Parts: sequence; structure tokens; C-alpha cells
Amino acid sequence: MSVLVYTESEQGKFKKVALEVASYAKAVADQLGTTVTAITINAGDTSELGNYGVDKVLQVTNGDLDKFNANSYASVIEQAAKQEGANVVVLSSSADSKYVAPLVAVGLEAGYASNVVEAPSSTAPFTVKRTAFTNKAFNMTSIDTAHKVIGVSKNAFGLVASSGNASSEDFSPSIPASGVTVQSIDKATDKVTIADAEIVVSGGRGLKGPENWGMVEELAEVLGAATACSKPVSDLGWRPHSEHVGQTGKPVASNLYIAIGISGAIQHLAGINASKVKVVINTDPEAPFFKAADYGVVGDAFEVVPALIEKLKAFKAQNA
Repeated sequence: MSVLVYTESEQGKFKKVALEVASYAKAVADQLGTTVTAITINAGDTSELGNYGVDKVLQVTNGDLDKFNANSYASVIEQAAKQEGANVVVLSSSADSKYVAPLVAVGLEAGYASNVVEAPSSTAPFTVKRTAFTNKAFNMTSIDTAHKVIGVSKNAFGLVASSGNASSEDFSPSIPASGVTVQSIDKATDKVTIADAEIVVSGGRGLKGPENWGMVEELAEVLGAATACSKPVSDLGWRPHSEHVGQTGKPVASNLYIAIGISGAIQHLAGINASKVKVVINTDPEAPFFKAADYGVVGDAFEVVPALIEKLKAFKAQNA
């Protein structure tokens, strides 16, 4: 019996979340006294997985899986779990895996715990800590089914290096027919994505218009960050909806989240609560965001942000 982990990749390269869930699977396997098997779909070099605790890799190479399809991916993972006799299946809590995990759980008749933030506190019963109420609280969840599916929250467990080498073998599962056809995928390729960003710089209506977004983009460039925005900004057409973060947009779990000119509506805060350090810049000292922030600057963004950019540039130049 091994622990199976689905390691996401894009254009043949593993995402950061793949290495994080591999680290988590290793922690679970150590508790159970077993090994870790990873399932990859159209990934390239898999040797990196051995550095994060994976003992064996099942490599799936199939052109029919080039475009994400939740049903097809879930079937592949389910077949791998059955072949390996894996009672625990670990996935991330990425947008794709949140579609896949429930389908895997149904196929394996497994209990499913999403948004898990720590290794199991107990394996008998199998108990995990999860976030609840949009990251405002935690709960302890016990899974008593024979099979268990775990969805690990992004940036919660972290990367844990482990010495070892992962063997690799081809895996050729049957691909079920699907009624869903993906016609095209449009992605921005010239900047950091919100999903993978360690730092996110976000702007709101306090920036007064799309013509002022240059300083947000410049700050993001200096920090190597992704840019984001509040819902009203995307609704007004100032920024694309792909940058909208919040409860009704994309969730953010970055190490650093900088909010510029965002008041902090409850829906926005619900989507960024999982970020580890939150910084707000706003002229209104009564803005709700200040109550949720770790650091706050009461001031005009058009004065504060340019000054911050210059300080950061000077710091980088001094330490280059």
C-alpha cells in the first residue's frame, strides 16, 4: 500500500503545488510506514520529484490529455490508485484539482477532505486539520472510509526537501469518452500568474482609473509579483476578469499580498485571507482592510507607491 499523489504540470514542467503535495504525501507515508507514488500527466523530466519524497513515478503520456478535462484526469488518477493499492490519494487545492478530487473520491468511494493545512494529527482515526469559514477558522476532520482523498491548501504545508531517487515507469490507463470539448485555451505568458505567485500586488477603485495602473505593474515587476484587482475594478473594465481576486474571483494564498486603494469588502477579504502577510495602503484609516492587515499605511497611494518603488529599486541595486 502506497500513498498516491497527483503532481500537476504545465507545458511539461511541474508547478510549485506539485512539489508541495509531494512533500505532504511524504509526511503521510512516513506516518503510515509506506512509500509515495506520483502520477504525472504529460510531464517532462520527473527526477525532481525524488527530491521531495516520491519513490516511484507513473508517467502518463497521451495527447488526448493535453487539454485539461476533469473527468478524464480523475479516471486516470483512480486507475493509478487501484493499480498501486493506494488507500490515500493526495492532490492540491488548485482550481483544476478542486474539480478532479471529488470525482476521484466518488470513483474510489472515498472520504474527501479539502483545504488541508497540516499532516494528519492521527492515522487511527485518520484526522486532518482544515480551514473553514473562508479561512477564518480551522476544524479537525476524521475520515473513516477505507480510501481517503486529501486536498492540500496552497502554500500551507510548504516544500520539504527529501533525499532520494524516484524510479519511473510508463502508465497507460484507458481514457474515457468525454462529452466536453476544449476548443482553445488563452493564457498570458509574459507575467507571473496569480495562482503561482509568491507575491501579489492588487489595486482597487482608489486608483481612480486604468490609466494609473502603471505604478501597480511597476511595483509588481520590482517584486517579481503578480498583479490583481478587486471586483469593482474588473466590473468597470479597468482590468481583465482573470485578475479579479476575492470570494467570487480567484483565491489567493501568497506569502505577501499588497492591497492598494482597496477598502476591504468582506468578499474580497474572504478570497485573500489565506495569504500569510497582508499589507494595505489606503487614505481612509477606517477602511475595513486595516483590521485584517498585518501592516498598514494610511496615505495617498500616488505618493506612497512611487516612494516604495524607488526604495525597493535602491535596495536591489545596493544588494546586486
